[in-house]
Amino acid sequence: MFYLIYQHLAAGGHYVPVLNLLHYLTFRSGVALFTAQLVVAAMGSRFIRWMRTKQGRGQPIRTDGIERHVIEKAGTPTMGGFMILAGLVVATLLWADLENPYVWTALLVTAGYGLLGFLDDYKKVTKQTTAGVSGSMKLIIQFAIALIAVWVLVWFGRPVGEVAHFNTSLAFPLLKNLLLDLGWFYLAFGAVVIVGASNAVNLTDGLDGLAIGPVMIAAAAFGLIAYIVGNVKFADYLQVHAVSGAGELLPFCMAIVGAGLGFLWYNAPPAKIFMGDTGSLALGGALGAVAVATKHEIVLAIVGGLFVLEACSVMIQIAYFKATGGKRIFLMAPIHHHFEKLGWAESTVVIRFWIISIVLAMVGLATLKIR
Repeated sequence: MFYLIYQHLAAGGHYVPVLNLLHYLTFRSGVALFTAQLVVAAMGSRFIRWMRTKQGRGQPIRTDGIERHVIEKAGTPTMGGFMILAGLVVATLLWADLENPYVWTALLVTAGYGLLGFLDDYKKVTKQTTAGVSGSMKLIIQFAIALIAVWVLVWFGRPVGEVAHFNTSLAFPLLKNLLLDLGWFYLAFGAVVIVGASNAVNLTDGLDGLAIGPVMIAAAAFGLIAYIVGNVKFADYLQVHAVSGAGELLPFCMAIVGAGLGFLWYNAPPAKIFMGDTGSLALGGALGAVAVATKHEIVLAIVGGLFVLEACSVMIQIAYFKATGGKRIFLMAPIHHHFEKLGWAESTVVIRFWIISIVLAMVGLATLKIR
């Protein structure tokens, strides 16, 4: 909003020195981070008290899971993702370019998945069951939203140069000139990336602070990627495919970081509130949408490798259980619970997984230079 005001004043010949700062993407990204954090912090205690009153017994805890969770986490309110989304949306609307299609696409996915997660959390809390919206219905809604988002990105995408079929092509890290044109199959591929990222983050959200840390790390990494591919000079220097306008996703990504920092204050062990599906589905979808918009879908699997590991551990556990008639590879899936079963303290699991996320983010960013 403020950027549009600045453009309107500048077009009319009105020069306001302070507003000239809004011309700089890095400045708007920095204040977006601060704004999102401020919104979440302002909501924090009041929202948590209100949710405790409304939710009563809080989020239901699996009785067949980690034994101590039933005692330690019972009664903790959920839907804290609403705080994150409030900070993210407010900061993005205030500081991003609202004429940019990439910004609105990312917000569409984030808000749509957030609403779906809210419905799922609401059903769990009101009925005090660990089963919310059915898995099949979730996937149908997620794919519907993702397909719309990818179609918008394909239709309104802004490639730089005369690259044929760029908007429907898959770029590969480490290989500067290779583009694989998927045609309209790219719609399905992009939707799988967004839905997969959303559900992978959802599976990771099982311990206090476990999901939000890697989400912030991945968002920061993809904010840098968006800034680079959105700048023709930087993209040319690093020999990555430039996408005009993708840099406006930097304020969006920094808003995720800021909202995450504000939320982590209340979600750090012992958590006063859980983000729930309201937050995890939305944040995962947001990362997927940014990856598709910046043409770095494969790099998302590297930067978000922890989420991939968590999701794969569940799929492997289920497949092995069915194939062997009841045997298990992991003591419990997702894999963070496996390490808890081995006797690791919750904080140990969380911190070590954060370290893994930082390393993977650095590896993902290294692919920008190694060409």
